[in-house]
Amino acid sequence: MIEISDLRKEFALSSQQRKELNTKDSIATAVDDVSFKCKPGRVFSLLGPNGAGKTTTLRMISTIFKPTSGSIKIAGIDAIKNPKEARKKIGFLTGSTGLYARLTPNEIIKYFADLHGVSNDKFEERKEHLYTLLDMHDFQGKRIGKLSTGMKQKVSICRTMIHDPEVVVFDEPTSGLDVITAENIIKLIRGCKEQGKTVLFSSHIMSEVDLLCDDMAIIHKGKLLFEGTMDDFKNQMQAENLTAEFIRFVNATKNQ
Repeated sequence: MIEISDLRKEFALSSQQRKELNTKDSIATAVDDVSFKCKPGRVFSLLGPNGAGKTTTLRMISTIFKPTSGSIKIAGIDAIKNPKEARKKIGFLTGSTGLYARLTPNEIIKYFADLHGVSNDKFEERKEHLYTLLDMHDFQGKRIGKLSTGMKQKVSICRTMIHDPEVVVFDEPTSGLDVITAENIIKLIRGCKEQGKTVLFSSHIMSEVDLLCDDMAIIHKGKLLFEGTMDDFKNQMQAENLTAEFIRFVNATKNQ
């Protein structure tokens, strides 16, 4: 379970940033009192245009950013007061791999397993499961710097999932990937749902959202415009497809 309430994040602007943004304000509000719940065994999609506040929200949930105000609970843990405990429950995957080029997938995965206190027996079991799912055996001993983008993303997925987290956050996980690698990630997300994990998923690819999503929220300029089930959203559609309806809805709501 992920529960966020009245979540807010403000950033101080430098004089150069104020000039670039053409504003006199010294504070920029990236997330403006957002609240929603993500339930176990369901996929929750957080949607919005670029700059809407999605990634900032996901980074606060994942304890990378500290909120200016509001509350975050991860599997019942107060993630603001106890970020270390909350991180034990979370797997966080982004489109940016941030891997060490000189290490191998085996070295990276073992390092993160050790950070999370995964026993050797459990590590070997989890590693074999993930390597098989993601077809990683052939390049497990190669240096990261020699791997393709898709291979690196597979390593990132394995790093994210090696400690078998209760809560998984995917931020644009298939962005720029080939069809086969993207399909592996889709399978992984479905598997997480089947295992009863809480899945928070952000994507610009509406076909993926339609395929995976049970519940959803739409955020724009830091504010929550919609929260409900995918069926709720589809039932109020006025456009002919999900992508067109998303664009119509954001444009109509932001002008109110």
